[in-house]
Amino acid sequence: MTERTRRLSRLRRMVPDSRQGRTAADGGAARAAEARGGRPRRRGAQPKVVALGGGMGLSASLAALRRITGDLTAVVTVADDGGSSGRLRDELGVLPPGDLRKALAALCGDDDWGQTWARVIQHRFQSQGDLHDHAVGNLLIVALWEQLGDHVQALDLVGKLLGAHGRVLPMSAVPLELQALVKGHDPERPEDVDTVRGQATVALTPGEVQSVHLVPHDPPAVPDAVAAVLDADWVVLGPGSWFSSVIPHLLVPELLDALTATKARRVLSLNLAPQPGETEGFSPQRHLEVLGRHAPKLALDVVLADEAAVPDRDSLTEAAKRLGAAVELAPVAQTDGSPRHDPELLAAAYDRIFRMHGRIGPWR
Repeated sequence: MTERTRRLSRLRRMVPDSRQGRTAADGGAARAAEARGGRPRRRGAQPKVVALGGGMGLSASLAALRRITGDLTAVVTVADDGGSSGRLRDELGVLPPGDLRKALAALCGDDDWGQTWARVIQHRFQSQGDLHDHAVGNLLIVALWEQLGDHVQALDLVGKLLGAHGRVLPMSAVPLELQALVKGHDPERPEDVDTVRGQATVALTPGEVQSVHLVPHDPPAVPDAVAAVLDADWVVLGPGSWFSSVIPHLLVPELLDALTATKARRVLSLNLAPQPGETEGFSPQRHLEVLGRHAPKLALDVVLADEAAVPDRDSLTEAAKRLGAAVELAPVAQTDGSPRHDPELLAAAYDRIFRMHGRIGPWR
């Protein structure tokens, strides 16, 4: 029996535990909804969706997905080392909470309760002291980690407090360092390839990122995250910072094994524009080629892109076909011309994909 086979055997045994955990989390969200005078969501009536990513890209996806399903789990990267998250990570040795906080805020409802709590946990202190630029939600999450000693239990509790329309999980229970091989990171040595360390540095490099890896190289996945992927109807990867938020999920061996073994259909949501520094000059099809190099055994079912952001549809179609995927083009950008996703349009695109490319499930 190979090491990968042994991992998959362990992963499949996790599924029942995941269902129990999600039921508990959903029950808390339902109770919170009832306490606010709302109506709890009916279990089993909607597709089980897992969204992977980090930062604002994942937030955009979650803000859309919560509009079309009540059975939603976010699996979030934990390699951030900048800002408030980086300071807490350095001082306390904890997971960086920032991307987890953003995911929780995106899952807040549009009612007064949800929007009030979204603003509270996103609020940053402004001062001349040590609290400057710390986000309230970061401090709350870290305090619960220290109180409860359990990453998942603490995040579930924050979700109950917010009445979040879904569950948020870290992809790994250990802080990770992102490292990249970058050509021309030093503008004075444009042909040299250097190892660049830290997510914040990789995201802003002026050079060409050739590949990324994690330290430690074989990080453990959070069992609930793996089980959620195995138990899903749909898995959504992206949008987001390609090298620092999207690809890192494919570098956690147990999580990649789950993504390749799951019977869920897999959607890759492309960005609306290249990211300055990290993917400067990338075409939509180059994003797929880079992802394929990092996870050559991962097959996709659908690639979603904004129709106005694809200058060469034939090249994108060919690149997607090499990953086993069909291309769906839809207007998903804000109408003001900014490279930001519109939650309602993105929700409509996801809903159409779920109906057109999957079985007509019991949620219909």
